[in-house]
Amino acid sequence: MTSAMMNRRLSREVIAAGLGRRAEPTPVTRADIEGLPEVVRRYLGFMGVVGRPRDWSFRASLRGRFRTAPDQRWMRIEAEQYNTALEVARFFHMKARLFGVLPVLARDTYANKSGRMLVKVFDLFTMVDASGHEFDVGELVTYLNDGILLAPSMLLGPNTEWYQTDDDAFDVALTDGSIRVAAHVTVDERGAVTCFETMDRFVQDPFDREHRLIRARWTTPITGWQKQSGRQLPSGGSAIWHLSKGEFKYVELEFSKVVFNVAPSSTSPDAFE
Repeated sequence: MTSAMMNRRLSREVIAAGLGRRAEPTPVTRADIEGLPEVVRRYLGFMGVVGRPRDWSFRASLRGRFRTAPDQRWMRIEAEQYNTALEVARFFHMKARLFGVLPVLARDTYANKSGRMLVKVFDLFTMVDASGHEFDVGELVTYLNDGILLAPSMLLGPNTEWYQTDDDAFDVALTDGSIRVAAHVTVDERGAVTCFETMDRFVQDPFDREHRLIRARWTTPITGWQKQSGRQLPSGGSAIWHLSKGEFKYVELEFSKVVFNVAPSSTSPDAFE
């Protein structure tokens, strides 16, 4: 599957979800954030939120490497993603070659307060099709992770709670309908995020012969930050499961392109409305 084909499939899925198409947001003011804890204001200052219109969506292209078990060889991956705050939703499509040969397309989605993981070989034969409460929670907290790292103004609303835990850390919680997720975020002296941590994700334990689905600590440490088009974006990061038998880093990613406030009908990062 080519990147263009993956883009088209992502676009079709987003359009089929019937999401809100566009918003005309007003700029975030200092008054909008003055009631938030000091460390959160420092973080939002580093991210350049004040004075810029609230983001309501973004489209991202990513690349990196991925594996499904600690003893598995890394696979090169490409991914495309669309998030919107008009109706909380996240669509993530990733392509890879299993064993270096078999083309695999994996989809992680959160829409209409439901999460789903779907993995197909040749985009025809289903390997994984999982949904339910654990995936509702896991996909929503991943949406929260995306917002913290890329578009914090998408989280500035009554459904998000912020709590300072010390001078360089805060807790954040997001509610969507009956689903509530929470995370712990650490920042440096500038306010730049260094790590996002949550217990609201579930994994099929790779150290367990039966690969039972368990709740586990999940972290996304950030390697650094860079400015692109006046915005702070992560220069790279990874995702790690912290399990009883050890840590398992399973993905390393970098954002090759991120474009903000685009309609669901955009078909590729180079064809935004």
